[in-house]
Order: sequence, then C-alpha cells, then structure tokens
Amino acid sequence: MILDVPEQVRKTVVAGGNESWLDELPDMVDSLAQEWSLTIGSSLAGGHVALVVEATLVDGTPAVLKIGVPGRDIGPEATLLRLADGEGCAELLGEDMDRQALLLERLGAPMHDIVADPVSRHSLLCDVAVRLWRPVGPDIDLPTGAELAEQDAHRLPGLWEQAGRPCSPATVADALECMNRRRRAHDDRSAVLVHGDIHELNALQASDGSYKLIDPAGLRAEPACDLGTIVRCNPDLGDDLRARTERLASRTGVDATAIWEWGTIHRVFSGVYAYSIGFQPFGELLLAEADRLTA
Repeated sequence: MILDVPEQVRKTVVAGGNESWLDELPDMVDSLAQEWSLTIGSSLAGGHVALVVEATLVDGTPAVLKIGVPGRDIGPEATLLRLADGEGCAELLGEDMDRQALLLERLGAPMHDIVADPVSRHSLLCDVAVRLWRPVGPDIDLPTGAELAEQDAHRLPGLWEQAGRPCSPATVADALECMNRRRRAHDDRSAVLVHGDIHELNALQASDGSYKLIDPAGLRAEPACDLGTIVRCNPDLGDDLRARTERLASRTGVDATAIWEWGTIHRVFSGVYAYSIGFQPFGELLLAEADRLTA
C-alpha cells in the first residue's frame, strides 16, 4: 500500500526520532483495513499528531481512519468519544488501542470554510461545546485540567529555550502564573467532559447541518478550558480578545477570568510548541499576540 503522509505529520514523527514508524505505516493501515473491512482513500491534511485517511465501510458508509503518531496516547480521545456517543463530537465506530487507531464518522467541511463571520463562528463553537459538556466523575480515566496546567507549566520553560526564546520572558511568566491559578481552581465536583482544542477547523459540518468536533484531547476540567481555545485562536482577526472573552462568558455563563487565563495558557504554550516543531505561521501569530497582550 502506498500512503501519502502529510508533511506536517512526517515532520512531527521525524522530530521525535520515530522514522521507522513511517516505514511500518502502510502495513499497519492495510492490516486495519482488512480487520475492519475498509476501503482506504486519500490522506487528509491539517493536523500533525496523527495520520488521517478517508475510509469506506463495507456497507458504503463513509468514515475516517485515524492513527496517532508515536508518543501520542489516543486513549483519552477514545474515552471522550465513547462518553459523548456522537453528541457534540464525531461518532466513534471502532478502536484499536494497541495500534493507536480509531475509526470515526466522516464529517463535512470545517466551520471556518462555511461561516464567514468570526463572531458567528465563536457563538456556534460555544453551542457545540455546551452540547459536549456533561458531568464526569474522578472514576473516569481522563486527565484533569489541573494535570494539564501542571504538565504545561513543567514543559513550557524547556520548550521556550529549545525554540530559541520566541517570545518575551514576561509572556512566559504570565502563562506560568495562569497555569498555577487554573491548577488550584480545579474541582472534581464540578468538572465536565472537555474537548481541549475547540476551534473553527476542529468543528466540521454533520449531515443534518449541525457541527461536530473532531480531534478531542479528552479532559475532566472546568468549561473555561474549552472556551480558552476560542480566545487563543485566530489572533490575526484583529478583534479585541478581552471583548471576545466577555462575549463567550455571556453566552455560556462561564467565568470570564477563567476563560481569559485558559486563553493565555493555550496561546503561549501552543505558540511555543508550534515554534519548536516548525508549525508556522501559527506559532508566530500566537506569540506575537501574546507579547502584545503582556506588554
């Protein structure tokens, strides 16, 4: 089998020193296709931590096959998709955790390409997030918002150095302070099922015209963790991010300060990480906005 591996996925794999995985990938896809009776189609671009290819079930149902790159644990994503059961997220059709593979409902075009007005997109993203959020207790094996904030705080200084200090020390310090505050704010009693990376390219149109999310990180966290990614993204729109935060808070009833702090966390960590793996201009855009806000 000949596979077209998107360049950004290839870069992520090579940067992790896992080139041999690329050689094994065609046989892995062929084996999964046989076990799940799939016809494999074209690779889909856009992400960098998984190979995603079009697939068709034996009954003609369109689907996608997703295989996480080495070092990417796809387990939390599978857990979230099971719990969501097709509500707010793509439906999970099959899973193989040994090979970090998921078979998923195939959706349509991203919200970014369908809805022109950014404010309308942000409102729709709030609506789809609310459909996903539901109480989830500590008995569910998902990382928490506190663990995410702690992990990001541990990794950020080293990534910043590795990337060549692409933003100001004050910006890093601001993000670390936000991480500490959101870590302390976590409460298992009010945690909900959280996607972890909501934005206009991760919301695809379903057959009924609604939108569903793809590529969830899968967390037990405060809802503000999700809304923070809406504040993080598309800083080049030119709108006031504080005003955007207030609109999200008003629409969902979530605390604006918590949204802002998660937005800062996602903006800085995602920007530095993107810089470190050469995912541009995304990293540059986020960090330029982060430096402006800190200043």
